[in-house]
Amino acid sequence: MLEGLLKEYVYFLRVTKNLAKNTIVSYQNDLKDYLAFLERNYHISRPDKIERAHLLQYVARLKREEMAPKSVARKLSAIKSFHRYLQVEKIIDDNVVESVPLPKPRKQLPVVLNVEEIDRLLEAAIGTGTVLELRNRAMIELAYGSGLRVSELIDLDIADLHLNNGLVNVTGKGSKERIVPLGADSIAALRKYLTEARPLIHPKGKEILFVNKDGGRISRVGFYKILQTLALKAGIDKPISPHTLRHSFATHLLENGADLRAVQELLGHEDILTTENYTHISKRHLQDAYQAAHPRAFGKKE
Repeated sequence: MLEGLLKEYVYFLRVTKNLAKNTIVSYQNDLKDYLAFLERNYHISRPDKIERAHLLQYVARLKREEMAPKSVARKLSAIKSFHRYLQVEKIIDDNVVESVPLPKPRKQLPVVLNVEEIDRLLEAAIGTGTVLELRNRAMIELAYGSGLRVSELIDLDIADLHLNNGLVNVTGKGSKERIVPLGADSIAALRKYLTEARPLIHPKGKEILFVNKDGGRISRVGFYKILQTLALKAGIDKPISPHTLRHSFATHLLENGADLRAVQELLGHEDILTTENYTHISKRHLQDAYQAAHPRAFGKKE
């Protein structure tokens, strides 16, 4: 029964809530693990048999496995959302898991590249100018220059670009669209890629902007591996991922005086509190600069 209810819930997320595909997959995987735990340990197949103690035991198992608090909180959010759905649909009378507290995640500031490191990364991407290197350069210029999520980047079609107007149409979380400006360097890299490389990489998938050798879209893992290779080539020893470019985009804008609301709109954040996280990175940057340069900074001798 629970398996069937999970399928109905996934349909609800996709059709009614209109959540992004990756979000739905994440919810589905988290809930499959939870329901498998209930079946394996308590032989529960009906939602009205689930007790608060069962969820607490599930959380305890996650902690024994040393899962990060942020990941535990994500799983709990999915589970609570599922139980709320069951209650609204009158499949259960009481939501016994609602009072289970979410663990407080450790606050970790995201990794950010400085401007010099961005320049080195882009320089590494140029290489000898092969068609794949032209593609990689255009991807990094666009990801950093417009602050795109990796899913937004790899889902772009050529028709989404408006190079003459310096704009790109982006489909973000929840299929929400926004228009983001393109920088001069991004436009130049994209023009070069489209004219000199894109037609030669693969003839299939002509509407896709960034293609792999088989003519399909570059995958998230594929772009991650490209970044890892280029970071190594550029001598960057920070842990880097596609999201690092987005973090760097937002931080560099704020460091140079951009309005917080404008950055929120560019990033496609619904809640400005999410954008405010980048102000902490910007302040850290100022503190680091002070410590490095001021003669009376803490710990320095006269």
